[in-house]
Amino acid sequence: MKHLLKLSDLSPAEFTEILDLADKLKYERKNGIQHHILKGKTLGMIFRKSSTRTRVSFEVGMYELGGQGLFLSSNDLQIGRGEDTADTIRVLSRYLDGIMIRTFDQSEVEEMAAVGSIPIINGLTDYAHPCQVLADLMTIREYKGSLEGKKLTFIGDGNNMANSLIVGCIKCGMEVAIACPDNYKPDSDIIAWAEKNGKFTCTPNIMEAAKGADVLYTDVWASMGQEGEAAKRRIAFEGYQINADVCAQANDGVMVLHCLPAHKGEEITADVFEAHANEIFDEAENRLHAQKAVMVLLMK
Repeated sequence: MKHLLKLSDLSPAEFTEILDLADKLKYERKNGIQHHILKGKTLGMIFRKSSTRTRVSFEVGMYELGGQGLFLSSNDLQIGRGEDTADTIRVLSRYLDGIMIRTFDQSEVEEMAAVGSIPIINGLTDYAHPCQVLADLMTIREYKGSLEGKKLTFIGDGNNMANSLIVGCIKCGMEVAIACPDNYKPDSDIIAWAEKNGKFTCTPNIMEAAKGADVLYTDVWASMGQEGEAAKRRIAFEGYQINADVCAQANDGVMVLHCLPAHKGEEITADVFEAHANEIFDEAENRLHAQKAVMVLLMK
């Protein structure tokens, strides 16, 4: 593994390696065991999109690993004033040991990896959110004991979260069902891959998708950069909500996950959110541990 650009680049063995190391680093942190594995290393963190969890978890993660994270807003870089991405990454490759970027276009992340000489981590694009899904898989494994044979149902927009959940879960032996309106399906190439490589369904029928689920998952109806579509999406996604009736279709002991931030009353009811708050905030915490594992494997 040279970079983390999208989950389709990882083998099943690499998923296991990341998750096992994340478990180990979490155990050590909980027990006060320092692990300065990246002492003296620096991670540049480029943000074209703002963030809570991504910024704090990467910055804290680098500190706990003995290195340093540098927050690089696109407003403060020449890249925000028109400098070529290729030129920027060629310069930063001479200063840093790795880069995490949170941006819009997947092509920008791919270009950085192609041109630069240091590891690139995709902190989020409109196409994929690999770091979040690694944390999700870590959390599911913690609660369910294993991933193989479990069913995850995603309800809502076929966005970057849906794209990455499909790939990550199927590569780890899980079944995936997506419930979304016909005009908001996940990436067509990812759907085609999933239909060939795993047990996968995509349907507008929420209750059908939720049947037999071990994990229910949702995300906001309008992601960052789609604020202008919020009213239109509120109409399109009406009813695409995790609520008590949907939970009743799932298996006993169903987990509910949300990548946050949550708009309670829209994609999830407040009562279901609070009933599963431990799972959701363990999931948020696990961003720290999963990303530390990725950084160690890429930058050590």
